[in-house]
Amino acid sequence: MEIPAGLSWVRQTPEGREWLATLARWRDECAQQWSLRLGPPFPYAFASLAMSADLPDGTPAVLKLQYPAPDSRHEADALAHWDGEAAVRLIAHDPQRRALLVERCRPGSPLHELPADEAVDVVAGLLPRLWRRPAGPFIPLAEEATGWRHRLPEAWDRAGRPYGRRLVDAALDQLDRLVDTQGEQVLVNQDLHAGNVLRATREPWLVIDPKPLLGEREFAVVPIVRGVELGHSPEAVRRRLDRVTAALGLDRDRVVGWTIAHCLAWSLDGDTVFTNQVEVARWLVDGP
Repeated sequence: MEIPAGLSWVRQTPEGREWLATLARWRDECAQQWSLRLGPPFPYAFASLAMSADLPDGTPAVLKLQYPAPDSRHEADALAHWDGEAAVRLIAHDPQRRALLVERCRPGSPLHELPADEAVDVVAGLLPRLWRRPAGPFIPLAEEATGWRHRLPEAWDRAGRPYGRRLVDAALDQLDRLVDTQGEQVLVNQDLHAGNVLRATREPWLVIDPKPLLGEREFAVVPIVRGVELGHSPEAVRRRLDRVTAALGLDRDRVVGWTIAHCLAWSLDGDTVFTNQVEVARWLVDGP
């Protein structure tokens, strides 16, 4: 079966090729299991195969077959926990196939089509509705961040030291400071950027594709601060940082620290360097 260009990276590993080999069969089995009429895949997919689907009664939905990455393994649990509050509803879930059937947003245009300040205000309105104290299988931010701290220096060295060691040390220092001094633990989403909020009809805007953790509120705004969708420059990053922290009454210094750490933790994938993440970290480390 044809896959979107954004998913071509999975062909580079044996695990990715194995997953690709299952997709057509799992797609057909899910369609039969849930009596779906499927459309073509969405072209912008990067970490899953997602396609429009209609239920037998005509209800529009999305069938999503996840690449088996650790970050997304509790996506269905988060959506079930929110139960349609500020996020798309989970209609059905097949854990064996990592398949989710979720509400389809209509018209589905992304939040980054709004002016940047308006988009940040939308996110500031959604986040408090998502900050719940769940009982469930969610990974603590402290545990995830401890893994970042251990893996980052080795990954940086293995990738050929693609940026200055001072940035690595800055991230490690921030993690040492932040991990054990967190505030109240709530459900946070480490990928809530402006491409993962879509215009809808049930509510004006709904969150999709969560990568949930259990951590403090200051961490939850990191994706909107670092995301390139609303502008990628020192001025744009600091404006988002100031606007969202002020709107939500968050500790700006802790948000800066989490952003530096998360950008660098997500800056490397083997030999691939995500320069936009490195640049955001550098801008915040260097200050105004």
